[in-house]
Amino acid sequence: MTAQSYETFLTWLYVPGDRPEVVAKALDSGADVVLIDLEDAVAPARKAYALDATVELLADKHPVPVHVRVNALNTPLAVSEVGRLTPLPGLGALRLPKVHGPADLDRVADWSVEVPPLYALLESALGLERAYDIARHPGVRGIALGEADLRAELGVANEEGLAWPRGRAVVAARAAALPPPPQSVYPDVRDTAGLAHSCARGRALGFFGRMAIHPRQLRVIEAAFLPTAAEVEAAREVVGAAATEAGALALPDGRFVDAAIVSDARRVLALAARRET
Repeated sequence: MTAQSYETFLTWLYVPGDRPEVVAKALDSGADVVLIDLEDAVAPARKAYALDATVELLADKHPVPVHVRVNALNTPLAVSEVGRLTPLPGLGALRLPKVHGPADLDRVADWSVEVPPLYALLESALGLERAYDIARHPGVRGIALGEADLRAELGVANEEGLAWPRGRAVVAARAAALPPPPQSVYPDVRDTAGLAHSCARGRALGFFGRMAIHPRQLRVIEAAFLPTAAEVEAAREVVGAAATEAGALALPDGRFVDAAIVSDARRVLALAARRET
């Protein structure tokens, strides 16, 4: 996946690996990516069953990309999970928790039968400091914050304390030519108004899309990150003007338009087309 194709991954739905019936429903939920979780969502006594069920599911490919979050990379569980999952045709990618640096990614490659795309979760101060080095690792296709763990380690008491880590993740991803990171999960599945407000703030910071933990969150996320009718109309005006003139130009209302603005307008129109499919 290139940085130009990130529009296709907007909603990422987490499901527990020890609930195969929930995984089956998630595949029909409309999420762009189904994230099977073998880590936090699965109790220790259910880890082996969760892995067996996931291996069985991924013996075949599915129309929806299926990614798997393995357990912490400093545990034997992760070694076993990576070894069993990576040969499977249905595995779209591995999501790696608590990545502290490129060496963690190299270890996963050593454990893999065939190295799949890797998505790194930055959940510590050290991982955040090394965000760019992690993002530019050749096996990495995306990064994201694990805000619950990061908040605990940093002792952050409110949203303001996460502003710098969020900006850091966005900048590191784009500097490494990766897609903009998706936002972390919004834990209150009933608070759709709060989710919409949080997504709007994330979009303003440069995030694209979001992790979800319940299907009811998917439509809210889509609505927050897809362009509004006014944004689409403005983008059409810019692209139309650029089609008739070369180089920089001024619109009738006096706005100055350069190549970067035209490129962004084309991205807006590409996103708008998603509503029609």
